[in-house]
Amino acid sequence: MNQRIYLSPPHLNGLEIEYVQKAITSGWLAPFGEQIDLFENNLQNKLNTNKSILVLNSGTSAIHLALKLIGVTNGDKIICQTNTYIATANPISYCGAEPIFIDSELDSWNMCPNLLEDAVIKNLKAGIKPKAIIGVHIYGMPFQADRILEIGKEYDIPIIEDAAEALGRSYKNNECGKIGDFGILSFNGNKIITTSSGGALITNTKSEKKHALHLATQAKTSSTGFSHDSIGYNYRMSNILASLGNSQLTDLDKRVSKRRKIFNNYKTELEQRTPLSFQPESTGHYSNRWLTSVLVRNEDERNQLIAYLEGDNIEARQNWTPLHTQRPYLNSPSFLNGNSLFLHQNGLCLPSGSNLSETDQDRVIDRVLQFFG
Repeated sequence: MNQRIYLSPPHLNGLEIEYVQKAITSGWLAPFGEQIDLFENNLQNKLNTNKSILVLNSGTSAIHLALKLIGVTNGDKIICQTNTYIATANPISYCGAEPIFIDSELDSWNMCPNLLEDAVIKNLKAGIKPKAIIGVHIYGMPFQADRILEIGKEYDIPIIEDAAEALGRSYKNNECGKIGDFGILSFNGNKIITTSSGGALITNTKSEKKHALHLATQAKTSSTGFSHDSIGYNYRMSNILASLGNSQLTDLDKRVSKRRKIFNNYKTELEQRTPLSFQPESTGHYSNRWLTSVLVRNEDERNQLIAYLEGDNIEARQNWTPLHTQRPYLNSPSFLNGNSLFLHQNGLCLPSGSNLSETDQDRVIDRVLQFFG
């Protein structure tokens, strides 16, 4: 059996031991320490922003805290992209709120602005004002930010920008993560940089960060940590994980460049020789190509291609399953055009890790060509 080629494995750069050793030597292993402050400052510099950044134990926690800062509570309505991983929507349920799912457009595969506005208008006519809009930069491709932010501003609805998959890239020269009223990052093991697990919340103000930090550390009101003024959470990132983030962040630009090179190589070698089509990149959208996502002709062909690659120990995965089709959300209101289901049924992701060797990518390309004869 050939050596396993993974979809998007963690990429270590050799600096991790040095940075972790600094954290260990400092004596701060828990959610306190200089590595945390340094990681937040380094992220600010990478995003070229004066916004405040709070590093946490996951991107999911960051979405939950953003909803809490907005004041989302039981019975509220939150508009959410359906073409995404379920972690985008689950925090809505944590708050006792209800998602309203929006289908995709085919220019970026993200939230359709036209359907979004339809949903807002229909709910307002029914006397319901959505409390927030959650858009996602799917596979690292920015959503149509100008139009979506315009809708948010017109109807006075805050935008939560889920940039979990898009660190290091931009929309019209604005770095992903700092475009919305709140930004979300993820440092999960499969992301472009990893702290093994982890995430970040980006806020417009220091006071919002302070409130989020209070909630993320069990809402403590005393130095002893035994008095609390509200329901809090154990969401803060540890000093050890932050040290991993600092080591990984040194290579961010190189990793983006490598993933874009991998995407372009797949496209060059496969687009004209197979039925595959590739996720487009419109003017002003600059993707980090976190995953190379392609479309085939039908669901059976997708499943057969994934199985064929697996037969050679190559990991490929189907595109995200739309959230409005998932069991927890079958009864949630949805505004649909069929695009997200089409992208799921016909789509898969090819190995895209920034540590993917040219030899291994050639092997993937060769197997795809063999599959299509």
